[in-house]
Amino acid sequence: MNVKADKLENNMAKITVTVPAEEFTKAVTDSYNRNKGKYPVQGFRKGHAPQKMIENTYGEGVFFEDAINHIIDATYSDAIKESGLDIVSRANFDLADFGKGKDFVYTAEVATRPEVELGQYKGLEIENTDDTVTEEDLNKAIEQEQKRNSRLIAVTDRAAAEGDTVVIDFDGSVDGVHFDGGKAEDYSLKLGSHSFIEGFEDQVVGHNAGDEFDINVTFPENYGSKDLAGKPAVFAIRVKEIKAEELPELDDEFASEVSEFDTLAEYKADLQKKLETEKANRNKAIKENRVVDKAIENCKLDLPELMVETKIDSTIEDYSRQMQSQGMTIEDYMKFTGMTLEKLREQVKPQAEKDLKTGLVLEAIAKAENFTVDDKEIEDELQKMADSYQMKLEDIKKYMTDADKENIGENLKIQKAVQLLVDSAVLK
Repeated sequence: MNVKADKLENNMAKITVTVPAEEFTKAVTDSYNRNKGKYPVQGFRKGHAPQKMIENTYGEGVFFEDAINHIIDATYSDAIKESGLDIVSRANFDLADFGKGKDFVYTAEVATRPEVELGQYKGLEIENTDDTVTEEDLNKAIEQEQKRNSRLIAVTDRAAAEGDTVVIDFDGSVDGVHFDGGKAEDYSLKLGSHSFIEGFEDQVVGHNAGDEFDINVTFPENYGSKDLAGKPAVFAIRVKEIKAEELPELDDEFASEVSEFDTLAEYKADLQKKLETEKANRNKAIKENRVVDKAIENCKLDLPELMVETKIDSTIEDYSRQMQSQGMTIEDYMKFTGMTLEKLREQVKPQAEKDLKTGLVLEAIAKAENFTVDDKEIEDELQKMADSYQMKLEDIKKYMTDADKENIGENLKIQKAVQLLVDSAVLK
């Protein structure tokens, strides 16, 4: 195998790989052995026709595509190493030359790691944050806990109001025709939750239990069902019950039910400390983001488009896995929301670019500062992982490859770079 690497503009490169003719011939024969059962030839039992007979019947290149895929899979990793390039993207492959008795030549266009020209990154001026937890913050947290422990009580002396939960029967129609999913009985709906079509909940407000009435709404243009999108609909409504949220009293009994403390005063004091810790951690992240953003603004860096596209691919794959874990495919999600793959890619692109720039700039700072990581730091990080997974350190180590440890080391260098930026920042 011969490998040639040519650098192109904008941090792009082209790798040309030449595989000797005899290897291509062998790959075609291997493909024949794998796939001969798929090609029936008159006069031969299935899977027993000679290679030449299949090629005469179905064309000389019948096995080429499979052979080409296997050759690229088998050679590309070694070609990357031999090229000496620092590749940061997927490859766009192209076939340059192939055929019976000929060398197989393919190219791979890739993005290479862009150089970062650092500007000022120490002593950056950023806006300070306030870690103070106010009485309003504390009261809001207690109110949220009250709501989590609230109960619904029946309301009989007034009409439904926003914030109430109503139990309703409804039956929807468009142009007098009922549609799938437009009918339900004993449906619990919290008014003001905006879980139904815009305007639906507003028209239930003001009605009493036992009322029967129609409401008029219009389905949004981007509604998941194309048959209903943008169309006006009428829903026949019957209000069966109205329920209001009743919050528990703020007393010692409430404190003992929602915490390990016996008194409301003890519960409030503990909650105050927790809120202070949460706010300090949140503000720490805010300051880190601000100072890193400043460092990025001060540097010169051109991201290759293919690098960005590869990051977008990775992000969407992560979305897809998350949705699958929730029992939904990304195709279902796009159909439900009216999203398209093109819109989704455009939506995630800004964050993909920011993530890439952040990683590259912090790596450059770590390199400029000659940050190193010793074995003890790696060991400490592995211990944190073991603690989080409730495993023994020795067991965690069994799963760690040298590459995994190297990645941990690189991440620790990045953390040191962030800490340097924060420690040297000027707060205003």
